[in-house]
Amino acid sequence: MSTTLAASPALKSLALNGGTPVCEKPIPPVSVQITEDDINAVVGVMRSGMLAQGKNCLALEEAFGKMTGAKHMMTCANGTCALQLAYEPLFQPGDHVLVPAWTYVATVSMVVARGGVPIFCDVDPATYNIDPADARRRITPKTTALACTHLYGNPADIDGVQALAKDKGLKVIYDAAQAHLATYKGRGLGEFGDAVTYSLYATKNMTTGEGGFISTNDENLAKDIRLLRSHGETQKYIHGRVGYNYRMTDMEGALGLSQLQRLPANNARRRANAAAFDRAIAQIDGLSAPTETPGAVGIYHLYPGRVDPAAFAKPGDGSSVRDLFAKALNAEGVATAIHYPRPVTRQPAFEKLVKDFPPVADRLAETLFCIPVHQGLTDRQVSQVCEALSKVAAALR
Repeated sequence: MSTTLAASPALKSLALNGGTPVCEKPIPPVSVQITEDDINAVVGVMRSGMLAQGKNCLALEEAFGKMTGAKHMMTCANGTCALQLAYEPLFQPGDHVLVPAWTYVATVSMVVARGGVPIFCDVDPATYNIDPADARRRITPKTTALACTHLYGNPADIDGVQALAKDKGLKVIYDAAQAHLATYKGRGLGEFGDAVTYSLYATKNMTTGEGGFISTNDENLAKDIRLLRSHGETQKYIHGRVGYNYRMTDMEGALGLSQLQRLPANNARRRANAAAFDRAIAQIDGLSAPTETPGAVGIYHLYPGRVDPAAFAKPGDGSSVRDLFAKALNAEGVATAIHYPRPVTRQPAFEKLVKDFPPVADRLAETLFCIPVHQGLTDRQVSQVCEALSKVAAALR
C-alpha cells in the first residue's frame, strides 16, 4: 500500500483527540507484582540482622538449579555481573566472540569489558535469536566463544548453536536473562552450554529487584566463578586471585525464593495470554506474531509482534508505520514498548567494532513492537488488547 497518512486521520478516528488516550491509564506493558508473602519474606531477613549473602541465597540457588537442570547455580548482584562472571573464565582479551546483533546491550558490552572483540551475527527473522548459519560464516581464526541470547523468553536454536560450537571448538554462554524456566526439547536451559546467565531485574518474570544467576555443569568453572564473585577469597581474608564483590543479599534471596514459588503459574498465564494474541494476529493482515523456536517452550517475558510497513498507509510526519501503530494502540488503552529501538550494531558504544549491519536486525528495529503479556492481565484486558490490534490495523490501512 503506497498511500500516505498525511494528517493521521486514522489516529483521530481512534479517539486520539490531540493526544488524549481513550483510557486514562492504558494497560501497562509490564507489571511488577509483589505479594504480602514476598514482603514478609524480606522483612523476616531484615529482622534477623543477617542481611548479606546467606542461607536464603543458598536455598534459592539449590531450588532454581534443580528447576533448570543445572548442576551448579550461583546467585549474584545482577544480570550484567552474571555475564561478566561467566565470560571472564571462558575467553581471553583479544578473543573474538560471536554475538547476536539483536539483543540487549549487556550481552555485548560485557564482551568488550573483558577485552574480547564482538563479532556481530544476524538473527532468525521469525524467532529473533542468533542465526547459527550466519554465525558460522562470520567465524575468524581468533573466534573462541559464542554468546547466545534466549531473547524475549524464547529459547534459541540450541541444536544449531551446539553443533556449531562442537564443530569449531567454541565455548558457549547462553544469556537467559529473559528466559526463566523456558525449556528446549523437554530439557531445562541449564543443561546446555558452558554457562547460562539470568537477570532478576524488577520487570522480569521473577524478580529480586536487582540480582542474577550463573549456572554451569563444570565443577572447576563453578569454583572459578564463586571465587570471582567474592574477591577471590579462598578463606577468611585469604585471596587466591583478584575478584569482585558481586554477591546477592539475603533479602534478595528471600524475595527470590518467594517469587520462584509462583513462577511456573505466572509463566503458564503468560503463555495463555500469548496464545490469545497469536489467534487474534492470525486474522489481521500486515501483523506477524512471534514464532517459537521448534522444540522450545518459551515463557513470553515479552510479546514482540511485527508490522509489515507495506500493508499500511505511510505516516505523513516521516515516522515509521510501526511507531504510528504503537501510538494508535496507546490511544486505545494498550501501552506498547519497543525492545529495541536499534540493534547493538547501531549503538555508538560499538561503532568502531562494526564491520557491517546485519539486515534482519536492522529490519526488526523498524517493525517490532511489544504488547502487554504479563500475568497481571485480566481476561477482559486480554480481549481489549486483541480488539485494539484489530481496530488499529483496520484504521491505518
